[in-house]
Amino acid sequence: MNKKIITLTLFICIASMTEAQLKYPVSHKGNQVDNYHGTQVADPYRWLEDDNSTETKDWVKAQNEVSFNYLSKINYREGFKKRIEALSNYAKFSSPQRKGDWFYFYKNDGLQNQSVLYKQKGLSGQPVLVLDPNKLSADGTTRLIGFVLNKSGNYAAWGISKGGSDWQEYYVRDMTTGKDLADTLQWVKVSGIAWQGNGFYYSRYPATEKGKELSSKNENHQVWFHTVGTAQSADKLIYEDAKNPQRFHQVVTSDDERFSFLSISDRGKGLDGNALWFTDQLNNSKKFEPIIALPSNFNYHVVDNIGETLLIETNDGAQNGQLISVSSKHPEKNNWKTILAEKAEPLTSVSSVGGKLFANYLKDVTTRIYAYDYTGKLLSEVKFPALGNAGGFGGEKSDPFCFYTFSTFNFPPTIFKYDIGTGKSTVFQEPTLAFNPSDYIVEQVFFSSKDKTKVPMFVVYKKGLKKDGTHPTILYGYGGFNISSTPSFSAALIPWLEQGGIYAIANIRGGAEYGEKWHQAGMKLQKQNVFDDFIAAGEFLIANQFTSKNYLAIRGGSNGGLLVGAVMNQRPDLIKVCIAQVGVMDMLRFQKFTIGWNWIADYGSSDNKEEFEAQYKYSPLHNIKLGVKYPATLITTADHDDRVVPAHSFKYAATLQEKNASNNPMLIRIDTNSGHGASNTAKNIETTADIYSFILFNMGVTPKF
Repeated sequence: MNKKIITLTLFICIASMTEAQLKYPVSHKGNQVDNYHGTQVADPYRWLEDDNSTETKDWVKAQNEVSFNYLSKINYREGFKKRIEALSNYAKFSSPQRKGDWFYFYKNDGLQNQSVLYKQKGLSGQPVLVLDPNKLSADGTTRLIGFVLNKSGNYAAWGISKGGSDWQEYYVRDMTTGKDLADTLQWVKVSGIAWQGNGFYYSRYPATEKGKELSSKNENHQVWFHTVGTAQSADKLIYEDAKNPQRFHQVVTSDDERFSFLSISDRGKGLDGNALWFTDQLNNSKKFEPIIALPSNFNYHVVDNIGETLLIETNDGAQNGQLISVSSKHPEKNNWKTILAEKAEPLTSVSSVGGKLFANYLKDVTTRIYAYDYTGKLLSEVKFPALGNAGGFGGEKSDPFCFYTFSTFNFPPTIFKYDIGTGKSTVFQEPTLAFNPSDYIVEQVFFSSKDKTKVPMFVVYKKGLKKDGTHPTILYGYGGFNISSTPSFSAALIPWLEQGGIYAIANIRGGAEYGEKWHQAGMKLQKQNVFDDFIAAGEFLIANQFTSKNYLAIRGGSNGGLLVGAVMNQRPDLIKVCIAQVGVMDMLRFQKFTIGWNWIADYGSSDNKEEFEAQYKYSPLHNIKLGVKYPATLITTADHDDRVVPAHSFKYAATLQEKNASNNPMLIRIDTNSGHGASNTAKNIETTADIYSFILFNMGVTPKF
C-alpha cells in the first residue's frame, strides 16, 4: 500500500471534505425521558423510531446525501469497486443434494445478484434450470430462501424474501410439470418446511398492521399444516401458545416421516434452550407428547431415528455437547443412553448419511469431523487439506457417498465427494480464480485479555509483508449468541490484502469457539468481557507491530455493531476508524421491535434492574459523551432491516453527530431495498468498496489500482 507522506494537496482535500461533512442534517431533540428503576434516561431522538413518518424519511434522505457526497469524492472508490467485481467474478457452486435420480445445486455464474437453482440427472447429467430468483424482481433483491422437496421429490415448497426483509412467502411447485400451483403462504418467519404425507408444517405470525410490517413487535408464533393444492385459509392450526406470545414454535419431521418434533424456545424470558415434544404416526395420534416439557437453558436437536429410538444432540449434562439415544416409548430422562460422550472440544453439530454419523467438533476454531456408527464406535477422521472450516455430510441412509465444502481464508470453497464406504475424499468441484490464494498467509495468534483469559485471533496478510506498524488493519469481531467466527474465504477481501492491508478476526467470548462456557462468559452481566477481549486484540496487533493506532479500523455487524460501538466509546484513543454495521445500539429498547425480545437470553432486559444497570454502562447509544474526539465513523443500515431495525443506527448517528468533538466524519449510509445483510451481490460489492475507501481515506492512505 502506498503510504507516502500526506501532501499538502491531500491535506486540503481531507480538510475540505471534513468541513462539508460537518454540515449534518438537522436532528431536532425531543423531550422524551424514561424512568428505568429510578434512573432517568433521556431519549431525545425517539422520533426516529417511526420509520414511516415524513420527518424520518426526510432525515434519511438528507443523511444519505451527505454520506454519498462524501464517499463520491474519494477518487479510488471506483477502483475498489471494479477490483472487487473482477476478483468476485468466478463461478460458485453449492454442494449437490440428491433426491432420487436427481441432484440439486445452486450456481452463481460470477456476479449474478442471486444464485440460481439447477437439477441434473446423475452426476454427469445436463443441468436443468429449476428456479432463477434474479427474474423475480427488477433489481435482483428478491432472494430464494428455501427450497424443500417432499419425500418422493414430486413437490417442492419454495420461499422468497423481498428487499432483504425477514418476512417470507412460500409457494408450491409440481416438480413433474415444473409449474407452480396456486398455493401461496404469507406472514412466514422463523420457520422451516417439514413435509409429512400430502402437506407440510410451517411457522408464521398473525398478519401485521399495514405500514408496520418492518417494525412491529412479532408475537404469537404459530405452527400450521398446509395441504398441497389448497388455500392458506384452509390450513390447520397445529400449535400456538397465546399465553406465552414471545415463544418460538417450529416443527421438523424425521426422514421416514414417522415422527414430528415440536421445538419450543422462550428466549424472551432469558432462556437459551428449548423444549422438545413429538408425535408418532404409528400411534395414530396428532397430540404432541413431551420429551422435555418446558423451555430451558439446554438445547435438544433430533439428528435421526432408528425405528422408535431417537438420536438427540444436546448440551444437557454436557456443556460441550453430546449425542444421546432416547426411546420414544419411554422418553423419561433416566432411560437416556449416551452414544457420543462429551469431549474437551465443543460439538457443533451431528449429521447422518449412508448409515453413519458425522460429528463436527471445533478445536481452536477449526473443524474436526469424525465418522461413527450408530452405536458410537469411531470409524475414521475426515482429513482436510488445511486448518479451516467444513460443512455438509448430510443425506439419506441409502446414499453410498455425500458431499462437503471446505474453505479457509486462503483456500476458496471447494466441494469434495466423500465415499462413505472407504472414507476417502476427492475433489468434486473447485473454483477457477483470477488470483492465487496461496499468495496470502493465515496466522493464528493467542493473546491475553484484561482478566488474563487466552483468546485466539486469525490474522491474514500478503506474503512478504513487513510487520512495521504501518499497515492499515481491519479488526473484526462478533462475540455473541453462541456463534463462532470460523475461517472463511471471501474474494472481496483480496483487494484489501493486495494493497498491503491486514485483516484480523478476534474469537472473543460470547461465541461458541470453546463451548457453552465461552458463550456464557460473554452474556448478560458478563458482556463487558466481550469488549475487553476486543480491546486486548487491538492492543496485541499494535504491540506486535502488525499496525498502529493510526492505522487500526474496527468493524462489526449486528451484535458486532454493538461490539464496535461500545469499544469506540470505551477506547476512542485506540482506533482510527470505526465501521458499525446494522448494530444493536440502544440496549434499553431493543426488545420492543420485531423479534428483538429474542435477544434477551443473551443480553438480559432493561426491565430487570440488575441487567439494566449492566446494559446502561455499555450501551453504545447511551455512552457517547459530549466533547470526546471520536474516530472517523461510518454507520451502515438498510431500510428493510426488520431484524435490527434502522432506528438503532438512526439514533446512534444523530447522537454522534451532536456530541463528537473531533473533525472526523460521523456518517450514516442507509441502503434502500436491502435488509440485515445485503439483498444482492451488487449492493454487497458497493458497500464493501465504500467501507474500504472510507477507512483508507481517513487514514491518509492512497491505494494503487
